[in-house]
Amino acid sequence: MKTVTLAITGASGFQYGLRLLEVLLQARHRVYLLVSKAAYVVAATELDLKLPAQAAALQQYLIGKFKADPEQIRVFGKEDWMSPVASGSGSPECMVICPCSTGTLAAVAHGLSNNLIERAADVVLKERKKLILVPRESPFSTIHLQNMLTLSQAGAVILPAAPGFYHKPRQIEDLIDFVVARILQQLDIPQTLMPVWGRTNAGPEVH
Repeated sequence: MKTVTLAITGASGFQYGLRLLEVLLQARHRVYLLVSKAAYVVAATELDLKLPAQAAALQQYLIGKFKADPEQIRVFGKEDWMSPVASGSGSPECMVICPCSTGTLAAVAHGLSNNLIERAADVVLKERKKLILVPRESPFSTIHLQNMLTLSQAGAVILPAAPGFYHKPRQIEDLIDFVVARILQQLDIPQTLMPVWGRTNAGPEVH
């Protein structure tokens, strides 16, 4: 079992973060979840999904939605500075920001730490652990690209939400799973969402 910090921010693509959460829980991993205020708006806009505003209520909702063990998921508020992710002594070995807004990208690149998502990412970088950012924006400005370069040089993985098509996607869920599968590979977590290149020409086996 891995413990993964997952932050979902206000970029378009809430589906990516939600699917990643589902797959991690199905695989019996533990998730520390952080959801930005803007992400709630995106969830309502893209999925007609009205999430509970309070961290404890959201945690119970997600446990029920994904039939997860209560110990598998913990949701923290944006200013829960006593949470494990706020300190290098308690943070997990890896963190994913999916999707990652360009605002969050900029804040993390410059070490602002104005909320728990930014602080958790700052902790992961300073502790030399794995940080994966999944930006979803188009086109990228020079400022966006400079921030990505800064983060890459600091050790982060920049994994844009840019699905491929060589697995012959048949529905939108296949495109979502492509990105989620790449994230799982970066986390060194086995996945069967899509075939590994060169091993098979079969379509994706989705779980």
